[in-house]
Amino acid sequence: MGNTNQNKMGTISMQKLIWNMGIPMIVSMILQSVYNIIDTAFIINMGKDGISGNLALTYAFPIQLLIIAIGVGTGVGINALLSKKLGEKDAEGVQKTIGNGIFLIFCIYLLFLVFGLLGSNWFISMQAAENKDAKEMGIKYLKICCCFSFGTIGFTVYERFLQSTGKTLYSTISQIAGAVTNIILDYIFIYPLHMGIAGAAWATIIGQMISLFCAMLFHYIINKEIKNSLKALIPNATVIKDIYKIGFSAALMQGLLSVMMLGMTKIFGTIENNKTATLLQGSFGIYYKIMQFALFAAFGLSNTIISILSFNYGMKNKERVKTCISLAILDSIIIATLITILFEALASPLAKLFSMASVDIETTINQTVITAIRIASLGYIFMTISIVIQGILQSFRYAIFPLLISFLRLCLLVFPIAYLFTLSENTVTLVWWTFPIVETLTVIFSLLILKYAYRKKISNL
Repeated sequence: MGNTNQNKMGTISMQKLIWNMGIPMIVSMILQSVYNIIDTAFIINMGKDGISGNLALTYAFPIQLLIIAIGVGTGVGINALLSKKLGEKDAEGVQKTIGNGIFLIFCIYLLFLVFGLLGSNWFISMQAAENKDAKEMGIKYLKICCCFSFGTIGFTVYERFLQSTGKTLYSTISQIAGAVTNIILDYIFIYPLHMGIAGAAWATIIGQMISLFCAMLFHYIINKEIKNSLKALIPNATVIKDIYKIGFSAALMQGLLSVMMLGMTKIFGTIENNKTATLLQGSFGIYYKIMQFALFAAFGLSNTIISILSFNYGMKNKERVKTCISLAILDSIIIATLITILFEALASPLAKLFSMASVDIETTINQTVITAIRIASLGYIFMTISIVIQGILQSFRYAIFPLLISFLRLCLLVFPIAYLFTLSENTVTLVWWTFPIVETLTVIFSLLILKYAYRKKISNL
């Protein structure tokens, strides 16, 4: 194993390293959200079925988030362990981590294949109630996305092989290739070929497979720091345990996004006025996909910190660890501030991307989405700081603390606050204040946890 990656991760100026690795990783993470955004934009504009199609995508979205969550969580565990092994110059440990990561791809895929075949009907029916069109489209879309989810699961692991050695640019190129494929095929399948929501699902699947193919190609041809071995594919309980020591909590943290999405949809469904309930469900589905730009940018920075901090923590380089933590917080504020300004300025154009065929409903939903963006984006700075702190804690091999932060911001606080706002006569506006309130409370808790971990871990180096 060469020293190039070790020198880069351990010697380059920390600020330069964070931005060199972080920008491609942030772009890569943002592009993960593009698939769902593209599908929604094309489906919602496809004619008389656009409104039901948007609801169908909203109903299916929690499972799509769950697929990403388990894949990304596993990838985070692999990333942290792999970076640590590279920092420790443990060549055998690196090989075993890679091999077991590939083994886990197949295990996770089988899980969602079974769910796609047996659970899609139940899951969509649980939410769709008597909306027959949305129910049928949701089942069709979810079944395709689950049964052919190998691309997205595989990519979330292979991109970590590239990221852990500092080759974040190649994971970004892979993501771009898949996203461009998805855009082109979405148009062809939905409009000229009239494949409807099934066309959107197939465009997504093919795009994800293209991303996986590119990432595999880059890993096996360019990732020279890592030696691959067929023998390493044999499952190793110790390595898998080490991966999920961090990966399990990371998957749970990402999985709580699914719980929050499903919970908010159900809370909106309790509103007695059916028009208001449908309006908020449809608007929330659109808003949340737009908001993923900010959310996944935060995850991209957090994952960058995991790679860099895990490596330097493995080397026991106290000064670089301290510098990395300070710059991580500062950079999170810079990135989130820029995104907040962008969202406040572009709220109206973003909402109009999802214009509908029905003029009667279009104006109301567009205005609701604009309101949601402008209010909820006020909490993005606090959200990004909390997510970056989660990455710092994961680098220190903490599992419970990051999970507690996620549980606080995605379940424990958000559900009761949102429900109280639904009892108001001005629900359509007030409910969006749930998010900045929750993010403000969560960041206070996150900073207290970071202070404890900083004192506990840094002093022992």
